[in-house]
Amino acid sequence: MFLLSISHFLHRHLLRFLIAAYVIAVILPAPGLWIRGISFGEVGIFQQRTSISLLMIMLAMLMFNAGLGLQISHLKKILHMKHVLAAGLGANLAIPIAYVFGVTIAMRLWYEPLEVQHILVGLALIAAMPIAGSSTAWTQNANGNLALSLALVFFSTVLSPVVTPVVFQIFGEMASEEYEKVLQGLAAYGSAGFLGLWVVLPALLGIAARMLVSEIAQARVMPYLKLVNTIVLLLLNYSNASVSLPQAMAEGDYDFLAITLAITAGLCLSLFAAGYGLSRLFKLEQPERVSLMFGLGMNNNGTGLVLASLTLSSYPNIMVPIIFYNLLQHIVAGTVYQIMTSANLDN
Repeated sequence: MFLLSISHFLHRHLLRFLIAAYVIAVILPAPGLWIRGISFGEVGIFQQRTSISLLMIMLAMLMFNAGLGLQISHLKKILHMKHVLAAGLGANLAIPIAYVFGVTIAMRLWYEPLEVQHILVGLALIAAMPIAGSSTAWTQNANGNLALSLALVFFSTVLSPVVTPVVFQIFGEMASEEYEKVLQGLAAYGSAGFLGLWVVLPALLGIAARMLVSEIAQARVMPYLKLVNTIVLLLLNYSNASVSLPQAMAEGDYDFLAITLAITAGLCLSLFAAGYGLSRLFKLEQPERVSLMFGLGMNNNGTGLVLASLTLSSYPNIMVPIIFYNLLQHIVAGTVYQIMTSANLDN
């Protein structure tokens, strides 16, 4: 009962704990840097040697738990809404690309071109990641269409080994020569090997485990898995923030933090608005509207943070947009939830 109480408390106050994790990262970054340095050897993937770090294991845990929360029986209910699902998955990719293209043009006036490239690569990591499993929890709480929400998470995750490298290549065309190579390196590293092993495989194992375990056993274990999920998510954010935020604060680079926050907020709001716009375009009811808004607006930034930490340790500021987006998506999701709940009470 004690652990369950902690789980409910953490989940209920997740935003506060995320903010606290970032504050602690600025004040006390050493433990976060130590977490990043923990490694358990290497494994060969497609003729390449890859280090097995604690961050990668935590990512696999997040994806396994996300898969455990998916019900294949619910996915079958989405067959009559294939066009909505396809439009949602397409918009989840197209909107960020269009948004960042506009930002790169507007930011030509910014006095520090290097900061623009850091923001661009950070946004690319956000856009290239699959839809967050947490979007299904928000959808369920807001009485949305759970089948549509699950389908968005499932297909974006399964397709990520193919889609993510393509997205990096597209963003590479917008970047300067140095950062084009950075994004091309991400495309090579984040291909079938990394995403297949640490994202898709754990998610599929989670789905398989759900199919094999009884409903009673699932009901008993899920609260504890939610606790593990929340702790892992907070540790990932704290660890990666320990690299980027102290340096930015020490340098007094508040204008970079402010413009990054503004641009990241713009992307987050654009994606939530796109979900609303698609629901209006297809003349959908509120449950489907809720699913599209949470699905498009919430990305799996845990994967983005791990990928950035493994390949871009010499570019710590690239993590700042990802860290901000992870906080902002929950703030916006909470706001949407409150609006939807108020509208239901009024009706």
